Amino acid sequence: MYRYRRGIRFLSYTTSKRTNNTTWDPTLSLDLNHPSLVLLEKCKTRDHFKQILCQIMRSRKLIGKTFPMSRLIYFSAVSHPDNLDLAITLFNHFTPNPNLFIYNTLISAFSSLKKFESFYLYNVLLSSGECPDKQTLLYLLQAVNFISQVKQIHCQAIVTGLFSFGYLQNTLIKVYLENGLVRLAHQVFEKMPSPDIVSFNIMIDGYAKKGCGLEAMRLFHEMMGLGLEPDEFTILGLLVSCGQLGNVKFGKAVHGWMERRKPAISSNLILGNALLDMYVKCQKVELALRTFGALKEKDVVSWNMLVAGCAKVGELEQARLFFDQMPCRDIVSWNSLITGYACRGDFAMVKELIIDMVMENVIPDTVTMISFVSAATESGALDQGRWAHGWVIRMQIKLDAFLGSALIDMYCKCGSIERALRVFKEINKKDVTVWTTMITGLAFHGYGSKALELFSDMQEDVSPDDVTFVSVLSACSHSGLVDQGIKVFSSMTDYGIEPGAEHYGCLVDLLARSGRLFEAKDIIDQMPMKPSQSIWGAILNACQAQGDVELAEIASRELLNLDPEEEGGYTLLSNIYAASGRWSNSKKIREAMESRGVKKTAGCSSVVVDGVVHNFISADKCHPGWVDISSILNCLKNEMKPGADFH
Repeated sequence: MYRYRRGIRFLSYTTSKRTNNTTWDPTLSLDLNHPSLVLLEKCKTRDHFKQILCQIMRSRKLIGKTFPMSRLIYFSAVSHPDNLDLAITLFNHFTPNPNLFIYNTLISAFSSLKKFESFYLYNVLLSSGECPDKQTLLYLLQAVNFISQVKQIHCQAIVTGLFSFGYLQNTLIKVYLENGLVRLAHQVFEKMPSPDIVSFNIMIDGYAKKGCGLEAMRLFHEMMGLGLEPDEFTILGLLVSCGQLGNVKFGKAVHGWMERRKPAISSNLILGNALLDMYVKCQKVELALRTFGALKEKDVVSWNMLVAGCAKVGELEQARLFFDQMPCRDIVSWNSLITGYACRGDFAMVKELIIDMVMENVIPDTVTMISFVSAATESGALDQGRWAHGWVIRMQIKLDAFLGSALIDMYCKCGSIERALRVFKEINKKDVTVWTTMITGLAFHGYGSKALELFSDMQEDVSPDDVTFVSVLSACSHSGLVDQGIKVFSSMTDYGIEPGAEHYGCLVDLLARSGRLFEAKDIIDQMPMKPSQSIWGAILNACQAQGDVELAEIASRELLNLDPEEEGGYTLLSNIYAASGRWSNSKKIREAMESRGVKKTAGCSSVVVDGVVHNFISADKCHPGWVDISSILNCLKNEMKPGADFH
């Protein structure tokens, strides 16, 4: 056990002091040319260090003296940290009068290796009567594991009068931002009498990384108002902010600044990639292509950004072209292209790409498999989904929350709730997304009671979020569990969640489906926000089932005010009029649709044959197999006899 591990609480002060047995006077005793110290400067190995240490101990002239011990401790703790154990021994037994340099040396060494020990040693420093300097606190900031430690170091900086040092203030701001305490970082920044370019850069970069792009831009304008000239680090933070906000106009202005100072920054690959990334995130592929072409130096990150940008906006042929031209590809390159095809629902291409990447000895990761499963989900074909799941097992990909949620969603949408439940049980660490995905699947299949049971089990493990409540309310709505749904809606505030438009929509749909139309209308009148299209659509659907023409007219009018081009409102109201025998009103609605150019979207059916999805629209004869399909249908029609018993 180290001598300084005395069980003292962090930053506490005790009155105990080291005994001052030796007075060190460097003008009388310091021998800078001592052979052992000269050898120490040339030492490279632990064995040599031990030999030098033995010589010093035998001579008895240097051992225990502050300066020689500081050199020995610095060598063993900082220059060659593998010898930290020797530094601890030297400090504990052969350094009766450690100075601030020795304390700082050990605190610095511990800050990266034994972080908690730094704070114990800081207690010893305080109790010995030494006063810390700014370097001491900077080393402690490198050792922090908890926010409470950062705050206490901040307090110590104020108490000891060290807070005025700009470097220490900047480091505090950086640590606060890295730990997500943006408000505290801003408070430190605001109290700086004259922040420099480094202070602004740290704040702008921190804001950008935390998704606070607007604040980063505001700070940039403040910096310019103070007459500070932005540098490459400022521009990097601004480009990240522009990409997050999709603000291509400001991004172009930043690009212009870069061009005006081109001789200084044209070779900066990091800035070039950041500019490329900004245009990609703003979905300005043309500008991204021009930026890519202007880069004097390109790395795999540059190519990946271009491939991902083209894939994101749906230009997959262009993305594939750049992918094939890449001088070298990594897992990100493959995943960018695979994700693009997965978003399109092109399962066959995703499958082909994954096989190609395995052939090139690139091992698929979780992102690859999530894209693979998502492509199967888009197709809605269970056999393709099972094939993708088989690849997950074959490649021994760990079933984490992200991949597990994707598999659950796929099986639910492909019609196999049993397999979805099986995957759900296999996930060891279930987060709120996993629980919500499973509840949504049960709701989709009409298992309302099972969804409520799962919702109850979930609360023993994690707290539900607003999306979870939407899923639970939908489950109640589809299963006719009115009282349970109302109870769930009322319990939202117990979890600190204020009901949003989607939650009110689910409640309205729940009441409307159960025939309680007037209660549903009362909920709409009491909503704190404006009703959405889906809410009025739910009322209109229920009116059709209940034959309530008066309320249907109100719902249809509100629905058409929100979106005059939406054909659903016209069609439902026309059908309601027709069902109640008001044919003239029904005809007027149809005529209004024609005069406004509103057309009913044709229904579409799909079937998977040998892994290929075939879509069919009513009266559509464009399918390449239409002749064969028509021939088979005619044969079936001829085989069917009027009045035949098909029970």
